[in-house]
Amino acid sequence: MIEARHLTKRFGNTTAVDDVSFVVREGEILGFLGPNGAGKSTVMNMLTGYLSSTAGSVSIGGYDILEQPFEAKKHIGYLPENPPLYLDMTVKEYLYFIYDLKKVSLPRYAHIDEICRLVLIGDVMNRVIKNLSRGYRQRVGIAQALIGNPEALILDEPTVGLDPRQIIEMRRLIRLLGKNHTVILSSHILPEIQAVCQRVIVMNGGKIIADGTPDRLAKKLAPSRRVTLRAVGPMQDILSELQKSPGVHAIKPKGEAEEGAFDFSLEPDPDCDIRHVVSKRMAEAGLPVLMMRAEEPSLEEVFLKITDPAYGAVDDEPDEYAAYRQDYNQSAVLNPAPGADPAEDPNRAAAGELADEIFGERPREFGAQSGSEAPETEIPQAAETPEPENPVTGDEKEEN
Repeated sequence: MIEARHLTKRFGNTTAVDDVSFVVREGEILGFLGPNGAGKSTVMNMLTGYLSSTAGSVSIGGYDILEQPFEAKKHIGYLPENPPLYLDMTVKEYLYFIYDLKKVSLPRYAHIDEICRLVLIGDVMNRVIKNLSRGYRQRVGIAQALIGNPEALILDEPTVGLDPRQIIEMRRLIRLLGKNHTVILSSHILPEIQAVCQRVIVMNGGKIIADGTPDRLAKKLAPSRRVTLRAVGPMQDILSELQKSPGVHAIKPKGEAEEGAFDFSLEPDPDCDIRHVVSKRMAEAGLPVLMMRAEEPSLEEVFLKITDPAYGAVDDEPDEYAAYRQDYNQSAVLNPAPGADPAEDPNRAAAGELADEIFGERPREFGAQSGSEAPETEIPQAAETPEPENPVTGDEKEEN
């Protein structure tokens, strides 16, 4: 659907985007994640043709965004970080104006009415835009992006400035839009990406440093599996037994979870499964274990790890995506031979088959990380022992 090939953008001596290549497949919800200044918005602007690239190219539905802009832009709807609204128009006047600008051939009234029902702005159609709340303005911005029924939506920081209730409603709307559209979502807010995106591209310093589903990134880049334990008994007795357990590197007490039962977060030694050893030791000590579960690393942990300057960038992306990137970068699409037909390139075909296998599996969402944190307790090594989401109804009016 969307192909970016070796995108580079320089502003004077500053390189904002450095040799970025990726493919967005039809029906994907892709999140661009990165700290402020990572190059996300610059990439968004190049994808939509608002900025020309210093090097590289963008193809939308098979059309080059700079060589064939009119055809390419028929396939995309764009919501910039600040919605391009005419504040003195009513919502209806504005949407009709955008309809005419885009030269849409669909029936005007039925098409705009359908969009307004989808984004829940039908009750403000006759209101002046400057009197709408931030949440409603964002919805009007999405409505203008949907005019013409484009296959792809590009949303740059769509929840910026919204209150918590509006953010939840915006997430629901994006997930709903993802059922019938390809969606690219840019954000520096971790929960935003984790809540709605099937695939994440992490940028830092103008480069792609990771690419994969949140689940795959977490498993690949944060492989250490913490264990949460809940046991019954005196807290100090439980702590003492855990300190004697081989393979337990650090313990973080999390407090009393229920009457007489305490939770602990256990950090194992690398490549060590401590569950059997810990459960056996606790049973021998007469300290019943009520619960023991592996903690899933959060996207936040992954993000902090891979945006660290010492991190080794692309070499550590998940194996499947590394293979996909390698095959794609070798393909005739990016490096065409004179007179070659890209459709016959075996590397590109292999990459497409691999992508089908990867993207056909919708990742499960992470569970929330919870519990108050206490300083970790480093454990001295012990001797080895035998191991046996209602529609928005009330955005308030803002007074002039």
